Amino acid sequence: MKIAVTYENGQVFQHFGKTQQFKMYQVENGQTDEGTVVDAGGAGHSALAVFLKEHQVETLICGGIGGGAQAALAQAGIQVYPGIQGDADQAAQALAKGELKQNAQATCNHHHEGEHHHCGHHHHGEGEHHCGHHHQGGCGHHCEK
Repeated sequence: MKIAVTYENGQVFQHFGKTQQFKMYQVENGQTDEGTVVDAGGAGHSALAVFLKEHQVETLICGGIGGGAQAALAQAGIQVYPGIQGDADQAAQALAKGELKQNAQATCNHHHEGEHHHCGHHHHGEGEHHCGHHHQGGCGHHCEK
């Protein structure tokens, strides 16, 4: 398996669409290699999704990511672990061991703890939070309070 991590100064970079570098790791027997830093060479989530696919990346670890970027990555067949912070090497090692958890709320910028609101016009039940068209991994930027 090949993992890419949005990368800046040893940390998981927090803005996928502005990523300048990825650190790429090969995984074998639940262990990562030392990884290789690769310049992204593109701008915007569509170019970055193509870049990752060209590098045979199967899984991406990143910080913040919008719904459009997640859709582009899904089309490229790349699994995404969003909302990850901290050391890039540690995150990749945790994924290789099966210990990294996906953060499903990483893309909805309008969650407010304790509030019960609905995004869009789908009312499925009391006290629930629904984000419009059920984009995988969160509701991107179309959420309304």
